[in-house]
Amino acid sequence: MRITQLNIYPVKSLRGIALEQATLGPRGLAFDRHWMVVDDVGRFVTQRQLPRMAQVAVRLDAEALVLEHPEVPPLRIALARDDQPRVTTHVWEDQCQGLDEGAEAADWLGRVLGDWKGSGLRLVRFAPDQQRRVDPRYQQGEQAHTAYADGFPFLVTAESSLAVLNEVLVAKGEDAVPMARFRPNIVVEGSAPFAEHGWDALAGDGYRLGMRKPCQRCKIITLDQQTGEAPAPKEPLRTLAGMSLATGAYFGHNATLLDGEDRTIRVGDTLEAETSAG
Repeated sequence: MRITQLNIYPVKSLRGIALEQATLGPRGLAFDRHWMVVDDVGRFVTQRQLPRMAQVAVRLDAEALVLEHPEVPPLRIALARDDQPRVTTHVWEDQCQGLDEGAEAADWLGRVLGDWKGSGLRLVRFAPDQQRRVDPRYQQGEQAHTAYADGFPFLVTAESSLAVLNEVLVAKGEDAVPMARFRPNIVVEGSAPFAEHGWDALAGDGYRLGMRKPCQRCKIITLDQQTGEAPAPKEPLRTLAGMSLATGAYFGHNATLLDGEDRTIRVGDTLEAETSAG
């Protein structure tokens, strides 16, 4: 197999950044889900609540996180900083400390996104001394942690699985969807469709990823990742649910880093799947 895409999403639920290479860490690819938009009580806000978050472009340069939207000047957030006020943040049932990026960022988000049910929006970054544990029920003796991703540090998807999904969609008279709908970190080619759900691990050049849990999808995959609009409000979620082997809609596989911290992963890398069957 071969890696065809690497993507990071520095701010949870804003647009992603396509990369040619990235540094591997226990919390995922460097800077992935390092920031998050929260409401007044620190609860995470995503495209599930505010689909227009997909309209916010994200860049990283040597000194700053840069958020861009056509209606306002860009917002720059310094990377080399950790003196911000601490706030308690919530992702699903997890609670951890974040660093509040301040009033300028909150004002920028308000101008671009409005509010959420009367609550203001703030930008927080994952506190460097925090560890948000991956649910141990899905581990195999190791300990893993993540930042502001939903639950795992990596999401792996396969080109062949998307091709089959799109064949079914087109046969039903629906439009094919791009891989961007699924917001993966690592995309591979050269595997059988949905074979990723049978892998125990993926091994590359000096690194190994543990494949730990199929990714159950939500309504975000119905949203165009440039506009935030839903061209077919129930697709491809409905079709995917009908194709799944288990109750619910599954696409892609959540993963953790087993070996290779600080190694470089690249588009074009060859990967070998490890299975319990050998």
